[in-house]
Amino acid sequence: MSALLEVAAVSKSYGALRALESVSFRVDSGDRFGLLGPNGAGKTTLLSILSCLLDPSGGEVRIAGRVVRPGDQAIRRLVGIVPQELAIYDALTARENLTFFGELFGLGGAMLRERVQRLLKAVGLDSRADSRAGIFSGGMKRRLNLAVSLVHGPQLLLLDEPTVGVDPQSRNLIFEEVQRLNREGLTIIYTTHYMEEVEALCNRVGIIDRGKLVACDTLDNLIRRMPGVVRVEVDGSADALIARLREVPGFAVTLADGGLDIAADDPRAALVRVVNLVQETNTPLAHLETREPNLERVFLHLTGRELRD
Repeated sequence: MSALLEVAAVSKSYGALRALESVSFRVDSGDRFGLLGPNGAGKTTLLSILSCLLDPSGGEVRIAGRVVRPGDQAIRRLVGIVPQELAIYDALTARENLTFFGELFGLGGAMLRERVQRLLKAVGLDSRADSRAGIFSGGMKRRLNLAVSLVHGPQLLLLDEPTVGVDPQSRNLIFEEVQRLNREGLTIIYTTHYMEEVEALCNRVGIIDRGKLVACDTLDNLIRRMPGVVRVEVDGSADALIARLREVPGFAVTLADGGLDIAADDPRAALVRVVNLVQETNTPLAHLETREPNLERVFLHLTGRELRD
């Protein structure tokens, strides 16, 4: 695969504040790259650099081999962006919004009219094409926002929390449309707080925290970093059980929330061993479950559990 996007040691400072620090990764053509991070981690700053809105303080970004600079119109034609804040005009109809943004990129005539109609249908707004955007629901506006980002036919689509705060139907339509676009060859960078969306969509994931890229790998490799957990809760003393569990090679036993968490690479095999030890020690069992590793656990492990504003 050829690299459509190359981010090389990119840093960004605002005075003494270091928003990004030596971030490096690449996104190949056709990739579905998830970018995750807590609030204030640097995601929006990075996306602003990728979309020609900010200049990095250090390092460089290349898209299709061309160094990205603020205001570079050639690069902007290659990139579509769906920002967190809606970028549509309430006073215009859905059709007029798409036509306006298409004309900004020099499109016109029958080609633009056909593209606008196709996009309206793709995001489920063809029946409301001539209604003002200002009367749309939040979900409809999000769908129109997605269509606006696609009107000029970009090669790289940047989605910054595209489904936040929308109704389930609109969220599902947006997600399915992004999947369809990727199957047709569009390269995707997707930021969201919905881990299940990243797990369903993305083949590679980067996790950014406090301006640093703390992990970047395939989804499968990231999840393999975390062990599974067997959760045990008892009615009474667990001292004998804990002692026996700590003798088992490969088990890491911690006391948490009134129970025991036993971390192990193979949680299903560990479950069998735990059940046997519960019986051997006559421990009064109240609750038992396994927790397979997932992206959310990886994310919390790498970035911490505290809420950040």
